[in-house]
Amino acid sequence: MAKGEDRKQIERGMAAAMQAGGVSIPVMLLRLYKRMKLSDTEAMLLIQLMAYKDKEGKDFPTLEELQGRMSAQPDTVIKALQRLLKDQVLQIDEEIDPQTGILSESYNLTPMYRKLADAWTEEAREGRGSASPASKAAPAKTEAADIFTVFEKEFARPLTPMECETVSQWLDRDRYPEELILFALKEAVFAGVIHFRYIDRILLEWNRNRVQTPEQAREYTQKFRGGR
Repeated sequence: MAKGEDRKQIERGMAAAMQAGGVSIPVMLLRLYKRMKLSDTEAMLLIQLMAYKDKEGKDFPTLEELQGRMSAQPDTVIKALQRLLKDQVLQIDEEIDPQTGILSESYNLTPMYRKLADAWTEEAREGRGSASPASKAAPAKTEAADIFTVFEKEFARPLTPMECETVSQWLDRDRYPEELILFALKEAVFAGVIHFRYIDRILLEWNRNRVQTPEQAREYTQKFRGGR
């Protein structure tokens, strides 16, 4: 009987967890926060801020709310928050309502995504550095550090955190070659549709047709245009 009650309790707990939903946390953050020189407390603090923003609509949770969800001591949480702000991993934005004149504040996670992209670039460089001497003698045409800059130049604006995450997922999760991503961007510019969804569709179409290099993409695109 006790085992049956335990099982029901577990099932209720699982149901409650499913109903509460989840939070989208960049896998790169979990993998690279150590490289970003963040402590476990600082990384968890960032995750808590994401949870408050995504699931509860709170852009500026109070210090007491953050401390209440952390196992670290309250003063440790304060120091972690101060360090994130000092090291520009996190910033606080202020906005005044033009109608009411009320000042509101919100935590901005964009700097975190920038530093996350830098950490990924550093890791990629180290990976290339451990390659064979023959591969070192022939450097890549475009360094990974430049891909975000190239996108920003084409879009004529800074990328949003979600856009940075999309580029990172193309590289890290989907394993698209960087040169292929940049060629897809070029195709989008040529088509006059500079939009991430359009670029994603291009890459997906190429992947389905086993297009893996810019040369193959150029040949595939010419055949497509010639057939129209």
